[in-house]
Amino acid sequence: MKPEEIVELFKKKLKKSTIIDSKIEIKTAGLKKNSYSLIWLEIELKDFKEAVKLLCTIQFPHFAVISDNDTGEEIKLTYHFSLYYGERFKEISLNLTTNLAKNNLKIPTITDLIPGAQTAEREIKEMLGVTVEGLPDLANVFLPKDFPKDVYPLRKDETGAAKMVSKEEEVKKVE
Repeated sequence: MKPEEIVELFKKKLKKSTIIDSKIEIKTAGLKKNSYSLIWLEIELKDFKEAVKLLCTIQFPHFAVISDNDTGEEIKLTYHFSLYYGERFKEISLNLTTNLAKNNLKIPTITDLIPGAQTAEREIKEMLGVTVEGLPDLANVFLPKDFPKDVYPLRKDETGAAKMVSKEEEVKKVE
């Protein structure tokens, strides 16, 4: 499938209100200026798992990572996938983004669909305080066992790393 067909499939199969925004980018890289496609889909949280299920019907996607951004009022999560992974000049990067309100930091796990997502989901649990529903409550991978339970190093609010530093001004300069 071409990137435009993939976006149309998402628009057709998911509820109209599910897709907040969509964008296709064509980039070039290397000496030969080979092009590759990136698809960006912003999805309503309530339909996020359905979007991942739909993605799995196109082809089993290669999952890379979850990137995050603390925007102040919410946490923005972007799940990065590749379709046609390893197929020369055919690979498509597909990025699913959703927003979690800070007063309800919950998202369903996708590990039942893509088991390899467990490490990234555990990272957002430890670093941002996101509850990944359906993910077993496993021991920390990234933070020490004795790390304070109410501190999340990647948060920019009062629960972030600044809470642990005696000179908050220095932490704010880095932001």
